[in-house]
Amino acid sequence: MSSALQAAPGSGARPDARVRARIVDAVVVVGFVAAGFLLYRDLWQNLDSGYLAYAGQDQNMWEWFFAVTAENVLTLSNPLHTDLQNFPLGVNLMANTAMLGFGVPLTPVTVLFGPTVTWALTLTGGIAATASTWYWVLSRYVVASRGAAVIGAATAGFAPPIVSHANAHPNFVVLFVVPLLVHRLLLLARGERPVFHGVILGLLAAYQVFVGEEPLLITAVTMVVFAFVYALSRPCEVGAMVRPLGTGMAVGAAVAAAVVAVPLWWQFAGPQSYRGIEHGFNGNDVGAFGAYASNSLAGSEESAVELSLNRTEENAFFGWPLVVVLTAATVALWRVAAARAVAVAMFVLAWVSMGVVLVVHGEGTAIPGPWMLLHDVPLLDAVLESRFALACAPLAGILLAMATDRVLRLPWQREWRYLAQVSWAGALIVALVPIMPTSLPVGERADVPDFFASGQWKHHVREGRAVTIVPLPDTGYADPLHWQVDQDLEFPLSEGYFVGPGDDGKGIYGAQRTPTSALLEEVDESGMPAGVGRAEQQQAIEDLRFWRTDVVALSEDHPNAEPLRVTVERLLGERGQRFGDMWIWDARALTAG
Repeated sequence: MSSALQAAPGSGARPDARVRARIVDAVVVVGFVAAGFLLYRDLWQNLDSGYLAYAGQDQNMWEWFFAVTAENVLTLSNPLHTDLQNFPLGVNLMANTAMLGFGVPLTPVTVLFGPTVTWALTLTGGIAATASTWYWVLSRYVVASRGAAVIGAATAGFAPPIVSHANAHPNFVVLFVVPLLVHRLLLLARGERPVFHGVILGLLAAYQVFVGEEPLLITAVTMVVFAFVYALSRPCEVGAMVRPLGTGMAVGAAVAAAVVAVPLWWQFAGPQSYRGIEHGFNGNDVGAFGAYASNSLAGSEESAVELSLNRTEENAFFGWPLVVVLTAATVALWRVAAARAVAVAMFVLAWVSMGVVLVVHGEGTAIPGPWMLLHDVPLLDAVLESRFALACAPLAGILLAMATDRVLRLPWQREWRYLAQVSWAGALIVALVPIMPTSLPVGERADVPDFFASGQWKHHVREGRAVTIVPLPDTGYADPLHWQVDQDLEFPLSEGYFVGPGDDGKGIYGAQRTPTSALLEEVDESGMPAGVGRAEQQQAIEDLRFWRTDVVALSEDHPNAEPLRVTVERLLGERGQRFGDMWIWDARALTAG
């Protein structure tokens, strides 16, 4: 590995050459930052009311996470738990993707400018930092050419699957720790200061736990595949790496365990913890790898619809030209052990992402996938298998960087070398230009209802009591989280949008429904008022008492406001009061005692 993954020209270079290299580095980083801002241009231009068009309810949820984290920091509360949703049971923040590793240090930003700015800054800075960090690792430890490193880093940071998640999932965009982990493992493989680098490795791994555990797990699987293939390719070299790697990883594991032991205990055994979460089988369609993502230059609104779960899960859309180029690079670099291990890992992770059975353009085949053996493995059982293809982005970037560097340094005659370089440049243009990302579309967020925006709710809700929104907030309706954030989190909500335990102890999205919230959900889905008897009325009172509700509120702008209003009036036995654009029911008398 050490012979294949080389350092860029270093301390022996002339001072003027080093200065020019630093200038190039600065320009590259500025370019990646600019690319991040261009990707989120429309969001930055409308921070007051802009909402990423394909975020679903996730932007509401993430902003809520950032706001609650800041609140916990300011009040010196437990950062791993809150009862501001799902009152009074609360939410296990460690068991959710709260990104405490970003939310905590960005608390001043959240407090001064609001969680929307934190959201935009996390996404923009995260994707730029990921590409920049890959550039640093590639240019210092993998290739000699900074141009090759730029190509690889841009692919790793801005590949279509990453941009797809950039619509709603910052935990799959903020990945700058991954190349830093790779960097430390490279140093350990070289035998450099195993204890010191092991400590840094452990601290980085621990930090990644607080940024995103699922990407860390995918990275670990990828590294295992890479290491296995490399060990088979260079068994003589591997022997010398075992001791420093083993020492460093053992030290790193101990350091990471010391940092994350309590948070992980809270995640898996604390209040509102759960055992895994089932997503069903959602492997990538084989045809998706050769197709174009929605937010690619060659893509369109419909180009990925039939081959993906949704707009934020386009995990495999690299485009057929890039697939061809990567295959050709694999063949050309097959004798280079590191390149071979990278390529095999890339294809294996792509295969894993295809699920239990291979599907080609919507048609099932009889060919089983490796997920058939992995879907029940602890920890892996909580991962959406199609997301393993996200590992292909940095692996493809590394392979392109290595291939580009090799082409630039071909020991051929000038004419033939020039022809090869022009041909390779043309291939890269054909492969990479069509998958360049377009700006993510942004829509207008609905105004906060006047009942909340004006503070009228304060006359109806006592301290330590909850607001129950109809229908109760969940994965499909998280606007109430934004209303709550707008009022500085001064009241808790019944139920909500988060991941928590179901009746069987396994994870579910949203709160475990009560009979009343389930009834209101049915009304919202059907658009028809529910028939209500004495049993339903009594159950509604019991549920309101369980939620410690002081006021029930329904937005007039909700699509099925009328049947919901009729149903609530039947359940509570009284007509609602009209406050601007909200219907209100005072529940204090019903829930007293």
